[in-house]
Amino acid sequence: MTVLSENHARDEICRVGKSLFDRGYVHATAGNISVRLGASEGGGFLITPTDACLGTLDPARLARLDSQGVQTSGDRASKTIALHSTIYAAASAFDTQTRCVIHTHSSHCVAVTLAAGQGLQDASAAPQGELLPALTPYFVMKVGHVPVIPYHRPGDPLAASRVAEVIAHYGRAGTPVRAVMLERLGPNVWHDSPAAAMAVLEELEETARLWMLCSATGKPLPTALAPHQIDELRQTFGARW
Repeated sequence: MTVLSENHARDEICRVGKSLFDRGYVHATAGNISVRLGASEGGGFLITPTDACLGTLDPARLARLDSQGVQTSGDRASKTIALHSTIYAAASAFDTQTRCVIHTHSSHCVAVTLAAGQGLQDASAAPQGELLPALTPYFVMKVGHVPVIPYHRPGDPLAASRVAEVIAHYGRAGTPVRAVMLERLGPNVWHDSPAAAMAVLEELEETARLWMLCSATGKPLPTALAPHQIDELRQTFGARW
C-alpha cells in the first residue's frame, strides 16, 4: 500500500467529506474524518476542525497535529481526536495499515440502537453486544462484527477506553473489527485510506437501512447467514467474521 502524502491526504479528506455530506451520510456539522500520516510526512495526524461541515471543508484549514496529539496548524481540531488516536493505537496492533478513521451520525445506524432500546430488535439475531447480524455476504466481507459501545456523552474519555478494550478483545479472538457503534451517536469506521473507510461506512449504513426496513414491516425479522455460509465467505474471500 502507498502511504498518502500530506497534500493528497488533505484532498482526500475533503473529497470524502463532501461525498458523505452530499449523499446524506452526515448533516450540518456532525461527523469527522482523520488521517494518520506516515513517517515520511513527519507523522502525526490530520483531522477535520471542530464544528466543521464535511460538505465544505478547505484542505488548507484542516487541523494538523503531531504524533503526541499537539496541534501545530490549522483550525481548532475536533474534540474527537482523542478517540481517533485511541482507535489508531488499538487497531494498528491487528491492522498495521490503519490510516483513516471516519465518524458519522448516519441515520439508520443510530436508529438501530434506538430501536434496540425500545425492544424492537430481536436480540437473538445479532451476536450479543453487536449492532447487526450477518445479514448479507458483503456486510460480512466488507464490514464484519460491529460492537456497540454503551452511551457516553460526546468526548467522554471513558468511551475511548471502552473502544480500545473492544478492539483488543476482537483482535485477540482472531476477528479484528473495522467499526464500532457508539450508542445514540453513530459509527466509527477505519481502514487504510479515506476511500476504503468510506466504503466500510457505506456498507454498514446500507445494512442498517435494510434492517430497519425489515423491522418496519411487522413481519418476523430476517435470519442471519448460516454458519456454513459464513465459513464459505471466510474460505473464499478471507472474511474475518
